[in-house]
Amino acid sequence: MEQHEGAIIRLKAIVSQLSKKEQLAATYILTQPDDVVRQSITELADAIGVAESTIFRLCKRIGFKGYQGFKIALARDVVKPIENIYQEINEEDPAATLMTKVFHAHVQGLQDTLHLYDDYLLETAMTRMAAADRIQFYGTGGSAVIAHDAVHKLIRTGLQCQAFEDSHMQVMAATMLGPDSVAFGISHSGSNKDILQALETAKSQGAYIIALTQHARSPITKIADLVLQTNSTETLYRSEALTSRLIQLAVIDVLYVGIAMKRKEKTLEGLEKIREAIALKRV
Repeated sequence: MEQHEGAIIRLKAIVSQLSKKEQLAATYILTQPDDVVRQSITELADAIGVAESTIFRLCKRIGFKGYQGFKIALARDVVKPIENIYQEINEEDPAATLMTKVFHAHVQGLQDTLHLYDDYLLETAMTRMAAADRIQFYGTGGSAVIAHDAVHKLIRTGLQCQAFEDSHMQVMAATMLGPDSVAFGISHSGSNKDILQALETAKSQGAYIIALTQHARSPITKIADLVLQTNSTETLYRSEALTSRLIQLAVIDVLYVGIAMKRKEKTLEGLEKIREAIALKRV
């Protein structure tokens, strides 16, 4: 389903990943949105000096069916400008101000990412994962935390889930997957060689590949059957990857809730068993 919102956010999220002509068009749109909403696709293409097909392709790339849907979304952004809440952190900031800026950055990152998703994307991921015979999550460094969190949640649904952060174990485990399995790679940059190798191995076994990344045209997206994207912005003392981790956790939460509803009986049964087992750990 096409969502008529977040045109500027979507465009900013992938501008660095576009071709030269698409970047030219994106830059023009981002710097002159008020003019663009009054232009036809022909007028816009002429003003930029590119083919109409470049504009159409750009609109499709950021999730719109065509130029008209993109213009509707852009017009809404122009009427209600996006607040620049990604504030730079200064050394003179008192602790309370620092906290406010960091929290606002996280909230804005979550809101921006929300615009990148639709029912089809989420439903496809949930359905594939809920029906999988096995799900393997791959992550290294900070992404490994997300992989283990995913298993921590999904184990309640009765699914066979594992998380691997060691590069050798990732590849070894991937060889055990099959056509009914899901391999889920987590990489902020989308270019981690270990994750790419693990996913390529899983794909060679027929597994369905899901990628969770910040960058829409990174190497990991070329391997994946389905791409789940995050959107965050870097400031001086806070890299975009920090907010991205929070967003990744939120995306995993969404998937867990959706899968749990699809596997309601198994999940309720699993939750009861886990509660009983955990109760024995308490004094």
